[in-house]
Amino acid sequence: MGEREFVAMMAMLMALQALCIDAMLPALGQIAADLGVSDPNSRQLVIAVYLVAGGFGALIPGSLADRYGRHRVLFGSQAVYLLQALDCAVVTDFTVLLVLRALQAIGSAGLSVLPSAIIRDRMAGDKMAKMQSTVSMVFMLVPAIAPTFGQLILLFASWRWIFAVMAVMAVAMWIWVHLRLPETLRPENRQPIRPRAIGANMWEAASTRESIGYVLGSALVMGGLFGYINCSQQLVAEHFGAGETFPLIFGATALAMAGASFTNARIVEHFGARRVSHTALIAFIAVSAAQVWVASWPHQSLWQFMLLMAANKCLIGFIGANFGSIAMQPFARIAGSASSVIAFLRMLIGSSVGAVIGLAYDNTARPLALGLLATALLSLGLVLWSEHGRLFRRIYPKGTPREVIDPR
Repeated sequence: MGEREFVAMMAMLMALQALCIDAMLPALGQIAADLGVSDPNSRQLVIAVYLVAGGFGALIPGSLADRYGRHRVLFGSQAVYLLQALDCAVVTDFTVLLVLRALQAIGSAGLSVLPSAIIRDRMAGDKMAKMQSTVSMVFMLVPAIAPTFGQLILLFASWRWIFAVMAVMAVAMWIWVHLRLPETLRPENRQPIRPRAIGANMWEAASTRESIGYVLGSALVMGGLFGYINCSQQLVAEHFGAGETFPLIFGATALAMAGASFTNARIVEHFGARRVSHTALIAFIAVSAAQVWVASWPHQSLWQFMLLMAANKCLIGFIGANFGSIAMQPFARIAGSASSVIAFLRMLIGSSVGAVIGLAYDNTARPLALGLLATALLSLGLVLWSEHGRLFRRIYPKGTPREVIDPR
């Protein structure tokens, strides 16, 4: 498989999960009305439950993929995604919908876990960071268009058809993966399915200092982003009055992340993943502080909010892929288990933080701004801990030619 096709496939596997989140945003009001939900903040649970359950589900596929290979686990995840999407399309009770969303997130967690393991099977170091940035660039195009995709379906049909289209896309991805993706797990790296071995692998991934600070730091930054996603329909469409232009505005900020990932893929091998991501995190803190200040103004406008939010989402494009690449570096032998633990912590912590931020919504942008600033400051502290207090270093993987490390 060529590199372009590989990038597109990894991005689209991850995008199935993103579509299950962002395509629902324009439909939350209709879902709440159709299923008899009276509390306006309760509609956020359609998103929040999926994110939290996906975090727990992430613990399962990595260990299975380390034993049985990436192919089988991917096929199982796609099958669950398909079946639960069809179930959600015919549900008539809001509580049942939340249960089905949770089951879908748990069963299809391999779609978000395994692409990182597959990439780690093929490469390491800043080259891996470059590949993850390229995948993220393509992947980010889906959140950019997903709300518009959902809104387009709502123009012609009910919200139930959003789930039906997701099912069709799952079938298309199953065929593509089956025909084109070779098994990437090396035979010598297969791990036994024994509780002690699985526990040891997961503990190694969760206790390695060089990795875990980046995992937790990334989870907190993503928690701020999830907080924005949870309350974006109420904040942007209703409070700031964007109305039916909300999907386009939401998509424009997602494109900022895609642009950042594109730029990161071009510069990360030159400057190094640590230098780029540390600089972006400090800039993120500065922009978040500006958001807190602007949110305190008596009459904050939509464009004042969106420009700062777009800047922060752009900076996340420089943080996410690089933090993920750095966190995966020590785990070539147990890439599947490590990817599961990393995805579990990132999703569970991120979705929980995002739910708290979203449910704190008070018809202003202040809770979101304070949440973004707090999570960024905590993230910086965790990165400093992982790096023993030293930022902007560049560390090369073993086997890097000396002329690359020291061109002189």
